[in-house]
Amino acid sequence: MTIDFQNINSIPQLVKDFLKKNLDGFQGKVFDLENFKNQITEKQNSYSDDKREILYNTIFSQNQEEQMSPKQLDYLFSLKDKNTFTITTGHQLNLFTGPVFFIYKILQTIKTAEFLTSNFPEHNFVPVFWMATEDHDFDEINHFKTRAHYYEIKGKAGGDVGNIKIDDVFFIQEFEKEFKDYLYGTELIMWIKNAYKKGKTHTQAIRYLVNQLFSDYGLLTLDGNEKELKNQVKDIFRKELLSNNLFEATKQQREFLEKEYHKVQVNPREINLFYLTETRNRIDKINDDYFIIDTDLKFSQEEILAELENNPEKFSPNAVLRPAYQETIMPNLAYVGGNAEIMYWIELKDYFESINLPFPLLIPRNSMLFLEQKTMGKIEKAGLSIKDFFGNFAEVINQKILDNNEIKSLLEQKEQDLIKSFSDIKTKAEQTDKTFVNLVNAEETRQLKSFKRMQKRLLKAEKIKQSEKFDQMQNLFLKVHPGGTWQERVFNFSVFYADFGKQWIADSYQLMDVQKSELIISLI
Repeated sequence: MTIDFQNINSIPQLVKDFLKKNLDGFQGKVFDLENFKNQITEKQNSYSDDKREILYNTIFSQNQEEQMSPKQLDYLFSLKDKNTFTITTGHQLNLFTGPVFFIYKILQTIKTAEFLTSNFPEHNFVPVFWMATEDHDFDEINHFKTRAHYYEIKGKAGGDVGNIKIDDVFFIQEFEKEFKDYLYGTELIMWIKNAYKKGKTHTQAIRYLVNQLFSDYGLLTLDGNEKELKNQVKDIFRKELLSNNLFEATKQQREFLEKEYHKVQVNPREINLFYLTETRNRIDKINDDYFIIDTDLKFSQEEILAELENNPEKFSPNAVLRPAYQETIMPNLAYVGGNAEIMYWIELKDYFESINLPFPLLIPRNSMLFLEQKTMGKIEKAGLSIKDFFGNFAEVINQKILDNNEIKSLLEQKEQDLIKSFSDIKTKAEQTDKTFVNLVNAEETRQLKSFKRMQKRLLKAEKIKQSEKFDQMQNLFLKVHPGGTWQERVFNFSVFYADFGKQWIADSYQLMDVQKSELIISLI
């Protein structure tokens, strides 16, 4: 079963409008074969052979520790071919991959590449996972959750998380206790022990895990924190330092989004760069000098430009500048991301034009929900539909509590009678003094408010009277939305993998239709 994103309340309107091609200027950036055809031509004309060689060498070098599958090697070698393009997704280096949507967005990226290969056989399409190694918010990535436990790792925060070395491995003992008796628990325990050995970095850990999960699908991983890669974007970084290019180029789009959607997903800074030492710190300009925030470092304009020229690896793009970096160094056609990611990419189209960089197609990732058969049975027994859980569920509960309620029906009938009575009075009152008409209107408002109060009191009374039914529906909501939010944002993949192993990965892959943006519900 699926629910289209257009029919889910919590999907942002901006994403819905983008998907419906109602967003001016973005009709050519939605999933469509003709759009991909145009994107191939545009990217082919702007991406050079020397960039291909650097990309190939970088990925080859970064994956020396991993045993690459034949399909990965085929994809890697194909990157040298001018007819090869990438489909990319990216994510933070969450402990043991973090929430399970990490898996879904990668699977959709892989399947999109396969889909394009079948539709454009004269080209090659390679799925790539961009590792957010330069992120410095360790608290965002140092944990994951299963049904039974919350796991967390300690580490020295402040620098780029990819280079933090693993020292605290206590969480592995608890993980082993939780999963040792599951069918595929041994495999999970082996993976977590191999990934999080003392002395390894978080980059090494995630690359190992991603390889265990997706090597057979040909997925390649890329860490952008490399001098040779950053050497290609020195001009972009220079414009950022000298003319606040991204901030200025996105102003018009940000004003439009604020006016039409009352929200800008990410507000860029005047300078969207960090400087890397042992920590990752924001660069700010005060008068004619450049300061590295929370350090004693200061550069003149001449000094910081010389530093960029000689040591580009020390400069790190933030979340809104990273897309331009990514699209410069890869022959990329499309980015698969969550709703928040898609919304901040939408801010950037004018900026891409200002630096003469092809803007990719944007693909909102599909969502997935795995429900136990017995939970679905209880939902149906309660007279509910799974769609009810992705609309206004509070309103659904209220309706169920008051189903076939005689007092509710009577109140509604009398309310309509009251409205008709006042309508008749107002028709006659208009022939008299204006102050009398005002009195009639005020009295109607007062009496209708009384009906609303009675209806609220009735609902409250029925919730108490039918507390068992009310609690049952609330509990079902928490089965569908653990912790009050979407399942995919709470549980780690191990929750499902422990019972079904790689078959669960294969089943998830098969369930996805990359041409649609939807929530996929599967029974387990």
